Amino acid sequence: MFSHNRFSLAFLSINLIKNTGKNLILLISYLCVLFFLWFAKLIRFLVFCFISLSICQQIKADAVLAWKIAAPSVVSIAPTWPGYDNPGFGAPPGTAPEGTGVILSKYGHILTASHVISKAIEIKVRDISGKEFEAKVLFDDPKTDLAIIKAKIMTKPIKLADNLPEIGSDTCLISNSFGLNLSITCGIVSAVNRKNVGFNQIEDFIQTDAASNPGSSGGALIDLNGALIGMMSGIFTKNTDTNAGVNFAISTDLIKKTIPSVQE
Repeated sequence: MFSHNRFSLAFLSINLIKNTGKNLILLISYLCVLFFLWFAKLIRFLVFCFISLSICQQIKADAVLAWKIAAPSVVSIAPTWPGYDNPGFGAPPGTAPEGTGVILSKYGHILTASHVISKAIEIKVRDISGKEFEAKVLFDDPKTDLAIIKAKIMTKPIKLADNLPEIGSDTCLISNSFGLNLSITCGIVSAVNRKNVGFNQIEDFIQTDAASNPGSSGGALIDLNGALIGMMSGIFTKNTDTNAGVNFAISTDLIKKTIPSVQE
């Protein structure tokens, strides 16, 4: 009887060890599967981060190049308004005291927004180095918010893009934001051929989320090759003049139709 009990106990112990071993193997296998799944997700995440970082670095490098190409062809504009002796003072409510312009020809023709210079009694422009030039109005069309001024400034004109930009493509804005002289902001083309927005009587806008602020009107919206795709005209705001990410630049198509023979 005693021998039989010992045999039974030994048999149960062996079975228990076998079952424990099987359970341990199953547990280890399960943990290995979980580890490999986690590891695979980790690899995918690291690859995603690497690709995203590479894209961001490429965009940054392209923006640096676009700035170097286009910035010398952009100027700050300081109009003097009636009743004031110095430029940058006395602008009507809702109008920035300074603006921006884009050089279109080697003869000093500068594209800007009509609302920047329409009532100015004197206009000065500053190039990227800070040198000032007097300018006069040659053309002013409030219906499109396009104007041409001329100054004795000798620099390479900006290149106009040949085609309409694609929605989602990268873009940058070079402008005299808040009258602080030229700076660059970047974003994407949010929409094209925007009409009936309500800023101008005649509209053909490129919408972008590249930051635009008071002083950016007349600024150069460019592609990453430094070519002009639009001139900044208006920003959608709500009880504030600061950027809300819904900004509108007049397309080069409308610029060419309105001012067909300026760029040389």
